Amino acid sequence: MRYLPKSPAERAEMLREIGASSIDDLFATIPEEYRLGRDLDIPRQMGESEIIDHFKNAAVHNAVGYASFLGAGVYRHYRPVIIDSLVQRGEFLTSYTPYQAEITQGTLQAIFEFQTMICELTGMDIANASMYDGSTGAAEAAMMAVRVTGRDGVLVARTVHPEYREVMETYSQHQEHSAKEVAYGADGRIDLAALEQAVTDKTACVMVQSPNFFGVVEDIPAIAEIAHKKGALLVVSIAEAVSLGIVRPPVEADIVSLEAQSFGVAPSYGGPFCGVLAAKEKYLRQMPGRLVGETKDKDGRRGFVLTLSTREQHIRREKATSNICTNQALVALMATIFMTVYGKEGIKELAVQNLAKAQYAAKTISESGKLLFAGSPRFNEFVLETSEAPDQLNVRLLENKIIGGVPLKKWYPELGNATLWCATELTTKDQIDQAAAVVAEAPVAASAR
Repeated sequence: MRYLPKSPAERAEMLREIGASSIDDLFATIPEEYRLGRDLDIPRQMGESEIIDHFKNAAVHNAVGYASFLGAGVYRHYRPVIIDSLVQRGEFLTSYTPYQAEITQGTLQAIFEFQTMICELTGMDIANASMYDGSTGAAEAAMMAVRVTGRDGVLVARTVHPEYREVMETYSQHQEHSAKEVAYGADGRIDLAALEQAVTDKTACVMVQSPNFFGVVEDIPAIAEIAHKKGALLVVSIAEAVSLGIVRPPVEADIVSLEAQSFGVAPSYGGPFCGVLAAKEKYLRQMPGRLVGETKDKDGRRGFVLTLSTREQHIRREKATSNICTNQALVALMATIFMTVYGKEGIKELAVQNLAKAQYAAKTISESGKLLFAGSPRFNEFVLETSEAPDQLNVRLLENKIIGGVPLKKWYPELGNATLWCATELTTKDQIDQAAAVVAEAPVAASAR
């Protein structure tokens, strides 16, 4: 909506019209003790030119020129400039839900192309474009599996992103299913023996992430065999979409939950992102969100429509598969443009660069620490254990304009002084070498401990 300022006279006229003597009358129903006082320390209002100058000065303090080794579900990749040029066009930027197919063909086609590309990447038959992000996608995938199987047990690998698991727990509080975690082994992968024992005839699905939170690629065929043997579905969560350029797609999965942020969506302090669900076609009716399909009009011309929309806002009502209802098409469009610009070979080359950068970083930086899960296949992340406490190490790195890895003690206290590092195509050799040099300068007291 446009901002429409009102003059004091117009405000007084509006108050008279509704029978209020002052602005305070509008808040009379709120008890006095819950109202803010008048002594708020609010800076004076600024003009437009002053606001621009204010933010220019503030930008000086931003982390410009810093090397970043952060990953853990949010990845820094190059975004082609054409993405913002196209998504800011009015017909995309201002559109919301494509209810009327006859006037939203552009939006519907963009979603259709997105779904098609996601299916090609994941090896699934169908895909939607209506999840908020990877975490809600994982939770929706678990609920979908419960509906499909009629079972109430969900097994989640402990190597699934901790925050994804937290969102799943929030979702499951008022759902008729329980979630149990399965431990990981010395190789950083899900413990297959423990999984074999945990799967029962009441298990709706087994959920793993690959590459997992440690950056390690899981053995999807082996996990699928264990799950399917007991009639459970396999859900594969993917937090790093670029990995699909080189890692074998999880074709054995029944449902794939994907965070597509890496495909042209800026980190943006954590959102909005682009969650996707893809699945086998036989589970079509249990897919939450929207699916766009291709059709022909009465003249035989190609067109696009909402083929399925099992939301509570529509005729499904209380039988809806989900109340996911915000249209994520604009963010999905960013990913669509990204995949179109890079193409099949480009995404493969991009993945190879990420793999090579992470391999060099792991080898170089771990010379002053211990590389955990060293013998396992991994993509662009690795876990480093140091004698120095992660917080202390990250302070020293920051002093050298380096943002170090994510400390893992909060979620995995058994790993001690472990940090999760990430290297993408934007990470340079000089940055890696500089980070390795800073890590190697660990204080004597810390190394002695």
